[in-house]
Amino acid sequence: MATTRDVLRLEVDDGVALVTLHRPEVRNALNTAMINALWEVLPEVDADPLVRAIVLTGSDPAFCSGLDLRELSGGGQNARPRQQRDQVSARGPLPPVVTPIVGAINGAAVTGGLEMALNCDILVASERATFADTHLRVGVMPGGGLTVLLPRRVGLGRALEMALTGAVLDAPAALACGLVDRVVPHAALLPTTQTLARMMGEMEPQALRYLVETFRRVAGLPESEGREEERRRGHAWRGGAIDAAAVDAATADIVERGSAAHQRRA
Repeated sequence: MATTRDVLRLEVDDGVALVTLHRPEVRNALNTAMINALWEVLPEVDADPLVRAIVLTGSDPAFCSGLDLRELSGGGQNARPRQQRDQVSARGPLPPVVTPIVGAINGAAVTGGLEMALNCDILVASERATFADTHLRVGVMPGGGLTVLLPRRVGLGRALEMALTGAVLDAPAALACGLVDRVVPHAALLPTTQTLARMMGEMEPQALRYLVETFRRVAGLPESEGREEERRRGHAWRGGAIDAAAVDAATADIVERGSAAHQRRA
């Protein structure tokens, strides 16, 4: 299935939803239309039982340059009253979904674009990707989770350095500090991320979504509280969601795959 919208492209194939930000003429800057489209499309995809994972990327040459400041400042054809612009800013770049999101960072991810990337669960960067936070350069405050999510990725010191200086990280530097999980050649970006997404699609779907939600819930908790939350959610899962026959079948399949892989290596 493939659909095309003015600012967002959606393709669904083999359990993977590829969502592409599509305003390449302005480096995929987030305007009202794009944010509204994301908040419309992603919940629809999240509710689709055939979709196991989402890949989020941008139309080259950029991933996302952040909020469309021309629109937010009141200029341009899409200018809106201040109250509406403030609501767009406060809404955040991505709606909450349970389906895991793999960010395919194909180019610059700046400010609101960086926040969007940070809201993904796994980040794979093209060798062309760059990352920067320029909120202070334009005199605005983060509203898409930057102050929470960036320190989790890179530590408080590096997060402050990026935020307070506007420093730009290239892909190797982003990998070295933990901002991204993998760097690949540009041509390999979508194949790599789609392969990861399809691997997720091989997992038991309800368990996959529950585990993703568990990781997100405990991410910012102190260790003792995180362990307790994990135990609580594990107990709740065991109490209502396990199908013993399905677990046995899945275990047998894993053993069979392992035996086949061992034989190939031998």
